[in-house]
Amino acid sequence: MLRRLHPDQPERFTFTPANQAWAEAQITKYPEGRQASAIVPLLWRAQEQEGWLTRPAIEYVCDMLGMAHIRGLEVATFYFMFQLQPVGAVAHIQVCGTTSCMICGAEDLVGVCRDKIARHPHQISADGKFSWEEVECLGACANAPMAQIGKDYYEDLTATRLGRIIDGMAAGKIPTPGPQNGRYASEPASGLTSLKDHATGKDSLNISARRARDIGDTIKRIDGTEVPLVANWGKQSGGTAAKDPARPAPGASN
Repeated sequence: MLRRLHPDQPERFTFTPANQAWAEAQITKYPEGRQASAIVPLLWRAQEQEGWLTRPAIEYVCDMLGMAHIRGLEVATFYFMFQLQPVGAVAHIQVCGTTSCMICGAEDLVGVCRDKIARHPHQISADGKFSWEEVECLGACANAPMAQIGKDYYEDLTATRLGRIIDGMAAGKIPTPGPQNGRYASEPASGLTSLKDHATGKDSLNISARRARDIGDTIKRIDGTEVPLVANWGKQSGGTAAKDPARPAPGASN
């Protein structure tokens, strides 16, 4: 698929102070001269801040990393995780349409998106809350069909369940991610056939779903819990980021 930048672009982009500190800290994870390796997390953070990835944001990140703008554009247009056009204010829904999901009902999920959101991919719903697209394999084949919403996977979906998830999000509710049919992870739908002793006293939610529940997850989470703000090696090697007294200690969140 040909991916192009949206024709309507803002004039400028800057990180918020908290996100600027976060971005600068991520750069300390990479050796001197290899800062360009931080481009994916920095572009992702820019997208989280704005909702979609704009040209000024791509160029801003490239300038931070000392990269030619064209290299940032190459990355942004290659990965489907980056949204190059405005998305719904509440959520952008990515339905997996590859083989396992297709066989198990992905087309029904796409039908729900067409009915509840908009007729065409990347088209924003009339209320401005949602958008959707069909994407290639998201790697949850044993839990097909599935969709990614924000940072979370919603697996073992049916058309009815996806419709309820969309309705719930529109009403301000955050459905628990993970398997939607009662499964813990990707064990047989009929139940465990081995390692049954491990099921005793097991949490009803897998670790990803539990984490989302415990921190009061939001669809568009930006809270720094996914990585340390300052890389530990920067402190050990006397990196400039670690010497800055204004920066939080390693492991702190913003």
